[in-house]
Amino acid sequence: MLFSERIGQKELAQLSRRLATSLESGIEVRRVWARESSGRLSPGLRRRLEQVSEGINRGETLTDALAETGAFFPGLFRELISVGEQTGKLAEVLKRLAEHYEHQLRLKRAFLAAIAWPMLQLFAAVCIIGLLIYVMGFITGEGGKPIDPLGLGLVGGEGVMIYFMVILSIAVFIFLTIQAIRRGLAWTRPVQKALLEIPVLGPQLQTLSLAQLAWTMHLTFEAGMDLLPALPLCFRSTRNARYTDHINEVLTSVRSGEEISRAFAETRAFPRDFLDSLEVGERSGRLPETMEILSSQYQDQAQRALTALTVLAGFAVWGLVAMIIIVLIFRLAMFYLNTINSALEGI
Repeated sequence: MLFSERIGQKELAQLSRRLATSLESGIEVRRVWARESSGRLSPGLRRRLEQVSEGINRGETLTDALAETGAFFPGLFRELISVGEQTGKLAEVLKRLAEHYEHQLRLKRAFLAAIAWPMLQLFAAVCIIGLLIYVMGFITGEGGKPIDPLGLGLVGGEGVMIYFMVILSIAVFIFLTIQAIRRGLAWTRPVQKALLEIPVLGPQLQTLSLAQLAWTMHLTFEAGMDLLPALPLCFRSTRNARYTDHINEVLTSVRSGEEISRAFAETRAFPRDFLDSLEVGERSGRLPETMEILSSQYQDQAQRALTALTVLAGFAVWGLVAMIIIVLIFRLAMFYLNTINSALEGI
């Protein structure tokens, strides 16, 4: 669900790190969760941690206790916790999750820091247009009608209210669409696929998805998770319909006895280098190790991809600001030229 409450990425990274450290120190899991639920936390997180702690105290497994919180914790987190609990590698899995979420958080912060200045310029441009619309409400032309140099039909206080409502609606729509894509809602699938087809942008997004896939495959295989339940989890971790749409196809091929690399290749959704590494790891019997190496390589590529996306986003915002300024100058110039021509004709 789009509006269901979920744990924040920062909170999840910190929680995973604290849990890993406590369990590695030999602290019993009940004490760990009881202590976590009594810390200084947001109300939503505290309520869910208390719910998990109460479930464990009733004798439930950590997996079952987490399941009772619904979608508050990401599916990847809950399923890997289950793997760690079944294989006795819970502390190690939590440590890997902490490293993963901390890495994702660093990438996010770097992107936001790089895009902050262009976004500030865009905000300033939008506000300047709003101010111009408001001021024009106090300037009248022939017949006492307000002057509308922008040609938007918006002037004065009422006009600026309509203008900012439209801008706010666009911003909310973009925000909700991004959130829906992140949560993998069904109606965003065509959007997810279309983004990968955009020149320059598509390859960068594909790299980020494949980096996530390689990392999840490495962790699930290393933790000893069975192949058939691991593959859907790995595909879903990409959060992109180009890959998730092939889950059933790959599972059917693997169940029929095909090699994993061949099942992946038949989807025609993966690049050659990814398939080659998968094939080498599978045939050498070192698939977890191979996926670890591939994950590291793709993480480096993902860093470069995010840098490229930041540059693209910056240029897109600057281009939008430039367009707004050019249109504004053009509209004002045309307005004053028409005014001067009308005045000359009246002489």
